[in-house]
Amino acid sequence: MSDVVSAYAADDERDVEATVRPKRLAELIGQRRVQEQLDLVLKGAMGRGSPPDHILLSGPPGLGKTTMAMIVAAELGAGLRLTSGPAIERSRDLAAILTWLATGDVLFLDEIHRIAWPAEELLYSAMEDFRVDVIVGKGPGATAIPLDVEPFTLVGATTRAGLLTGPMRDRFGFVGHLDFYEPAELELIVHRSARILGVQLTPDGAAELAGRSRGTPRIANRLLRRVRDYAEVRADGVVTLEVARAALTVYDVDDLGLDRLDRAVVSALVDKFGGGPVGLTTLAVAVGEQPDTVEEVCEPFLVRAGLLARTPRGRTATAAAWHHLGRKPPAGTFGAVPRGPDLFGDEP
Repeated sequence: MSDVVSAYAADDERDVEATVRPKRLAELIGQRRVQEQLDLVLKGAMGRGSPPDHILLSGPPGLGKTTMAMIVAAELGAGLRLTSGPAIERSRDLAAILTWLATGDVLFLDEIHRIAWPAEELLYSAMEDFRVDVIVGKGPGATAIPLDVEPFTLVGATTRAGLLTGPMRDRFGFVGHLDFYEPAELELIVHRSARILGVQLTPDGAAELAGRSRGTPRIANRLLRRVRDYAEVRADGVVTLEVARAALTVYDVDDLGLDRLDRAVVSALVDKFGGGPVGLTTLAVAVGEQPDTVEEVCEPFLVRAGLLARTPRGRTATAAAWHHLGRKPPAGTFGAVPRGPDLFGDEP
């Protein structure tokens, strides 16, 4: 799959993302409900002179969970330590991180649902009692040495909240779910990023980028950088509506934000399997990809866009998918009345 519309950050994007990230809550665009709730949590804690409750942020990738963790540390005037669940393989790895935290520090643990079980058990006592028990030795001679941890705030982020254990969820005092962004919010984000990056961007050019960004700021900023390249090489450097459309055609991003693999999945359903239903493995073979790539990367957006339905019998193309390919859906096709894609509502 092309990484142009992937919501996951590539390694070489970290520095660029850091440049355009908002630094304070007042600069944050979108997520108004979570923003207001988080503001109350932080101001209440600062008024009491104590670290705020532990914070859990959930939602799809690219919506700003890392940004919010950095904002929490900035608002508190505290130090920030970043790590991730997959990086903590043993409990002593976590113990080493926790014992180096200063009073009031913020520990950001990305993909917290992937933390190893022994480390998760250690984290329980650290979150509740600010204490960890380090096991020294092996076998009958092993000894548990209690170590105190300075009061800190854990900010956990997850793209799959359902995989968190109950005891882990219960230890977070504040849980915020990040939703996909509205096009108007993405336009503001694109304009802000363009000012920071020195890109000349017209209002209609920003609207075009926002409409193809799949409701995700990370994708919007990436499209801005790719369209900037096109504008500088093949145009006069100004990102207009025409330049944006021409550039996104080069990068195989269509008017709904679908890329090559997304369209291959929809085309296979319609042209090869008559709209389905068809099994995931068969569909993946038809497009030459692994089943987990189709299921985890393509399907969430296609379902939200109203182009694909997951049924007990398999994947089915909706009437909107037939219309998107310029074809007339057969009688009885699911969603027979075509409608615009609902990118920002709840998952059906």
